[in-house]
Amino acid sequence: AARHHAQAPARHPGTHPGWFARPRRARLQAGETLLVHAAAGGVGSAAVQLGRAAGARVIGVVGGPEKARTARELGCDLVLDRHTDDLVAAVKEATGGRGADVVYDPVGGDAYTKSTKCIAFEGRIVVVGFAGGTVPTPGLNHALVKNYTILGLHWGLYNAKDPAAVDACHKELTALAAQGAIKPLIGGRVPLAGAADAVQRVADGDSVGRLVVVPGTEETR
Repeated sequence: AARHHAQAPARHPGTHPGWFARPRRARLQAGETLLVHAAAGGVGSAAVQLGRAAGARVIGVVGGPEKARTARELGCDLVLDRHTDDLVAAVKEATGGRGADVVYDPVGGDAYTKSTKCIAFEGRIVVVGFAGGTVPTPGLNHALVKNYTILGLHWGLYNAKDPAAVDACHKELTALAAQGAIKPLIGGRVPLAGAADAVQRVADGDSVGRLVVVPGTEETR
């Protein structure tokens, strides 16, 4: 079993936290509103597609017009630019004042803080990572007063704690891919010599989707 999971497909790992967040942790339902931070990134783009596959209305948050175009192409019902839009006001307006039922947050910092200001009654904030560089300190009194849930998601733990869930994840993702409901976003393919630069581009937030390192001499899309 251990060998099987070590060899389990991992070509598009961004879909794994998205899958575990959707049905298992956040219990996202059809008709609910999903707010995805970094919607044009590797894990964010997967969350957008999985949210749409679940029948949710998806609001994507991005940084800049190029990433906004990517998020719209992924199928976001509404795209917000964190540099120019009032995220809290826009989410409330788009949901008739209710707020987002589920927030998928791989960014942390200010993104998390704003999420708490536009989360719905009985909403769920799924904490996936801290790409923004700042780990937020939640005010638990705020979660109590507004009646929302903060969920941590470390999908890699499932390999050790619940490997059967990883099997279920792979099976459903394969089925969704076969149906055309999801298609991992590849923002570029770089040669091995450019791997360090690719990592830096991801760290700087200059990439969209996943950057794939492959043998060769030229970058392609």
